Amino acid sequence: MYYIERSITISRIARPTSKNINEELQWVARSLGLVGLRDKDHSCFRLFIELLKASKKGIALSSDDLAERLTLTRGTVVHHLSRLIDAGLVINRSNRYFLRVGSLTLLIEELEKDLKRTCDDLKEVAAEIDRNLG
Repeated sequence: MYYIERSITISRIARPTSKNINEELQWVARSLGLVGLRDKDHSCFRLFIELLKASKKGIALSSDDLAERLTLTRGTVVHHLSRLIDAGLVINRSNRYFLRVGSLTLLIEELEKDLKRTCDDLKEVAAEIDRNLG
């Protein structure tokens, strides 16, 4: 069976108390590990938001499109796109990038399924190891 290796950091962070969309989006991004200390201008977060907006419109964007829209270098965009692809959040098809699914809710549901599959595999292997160890 063929598996795609994915790596995502999910952190439990206190939810924002206000119903401010920007604070809620930042909370989601921090919870998914998209905001890091080295990313001073939050370029990964901004890239994610741009892809989310494009997904809502049903369009895919090139790295050049994203760099221009966000006033970032193409190298920075490609670096963050690679991280988002590795996390299973973004798909690259013919050098056009889009979120794995069309909405934030569906994206979180897909991540939840990924996590469940991973935990099921871990439990199965752990049970086998326990049996072999007696």
